[in-house]
Amino acid sequence: MNQPLAYVHPGAKIAKNVVIEPFTTIHNNVKIGEGTWIGSNVTIMEGARIGKNCNIFPGAVISAVPQDLKYNDEDTTVEIGNNVTIRECVTINRGTTDKMKTVIGDNCLIMAYCHIAHDCIVGNNCIFSNNSTLAGHINVGDYVVLAGMTAVHQFCSIGNHAFVTGGSLVRKDVPPYVKAAREPLSYVGINSVGLRRRGYSSEKIREIQDIYRILYQKNYNNTQASDLIEAEMEATPERDEILQFIKNSHRGIMKGYFKSN
Repeated sequence: MNQPLAYVHPGAKIAKNVVIEPFTTIHNNVKIGEGTWIGSNVTIMEGARIGKNCNIFPGAVISAVPQDLKYNDEDTTVEIGNNVTIRECVTINRGTTDKMKTVIGDNCLIMAYCHIAHDCIVGNNCIFSNNSTLAGHINVGDYVVLAGMTAVHQFCSIGNHAFVTGGSLVRKDVPPYVKAAREPLSYVGINSVGLRRRGYSSEKIREIQDIYRILYQKNYNNTQASDLIEAEMEATPERDEILQFIKNSHRGIMKGYFKSN
């Protein structure tokens, strides 16, 4: 905290063992938890709530006003959890009157030049690779991986444990546990590697695969597939999560991949 080349507004609430490097600016109405490191040339603006043991690298801008013409200086926030790493030149905008906040969960890695727009809700243990961009009002589950230069359309949802390949354009909702690739973005299988790393058994992975075979490979529409899954598949947390995701999808879920002639 005794950094003469940084500016910290007197109204900011900074834990005693936070490290702030030179040429960083921290505005009023900011809270930063214990053990967090703030690199040089970082700007943390009003409404930022940053947890414990985070690392914020040079050039990041946290809690800037939304890039939304409807925003009218409302008192909104960015809420960042514990153990989050935010790499160089990341921008995270605070919320609008829709949700009043933008949220990043615990243990996330946001790589260089990513942008997270207003009113996005991001879960825990997510990885966003370089230049990934979230438009406004996006919901991202836990353990989601966005490979480099992925762009997600506003109001989309991405389910838990989903993996989206690099350079993808996400225009529809991406269900839980899947891999998404190709253009237009399509189902290309289960994120089995990620699920195994997180302790899912082979039996559980096969169960999820069977659900998505009905949804994507049996030529049913979503309603027919959902009814069949509910009737024929044993009720499990994973089955119910997938069915609930489909039911709640406002933009519609991405399609299965069909090779063109």
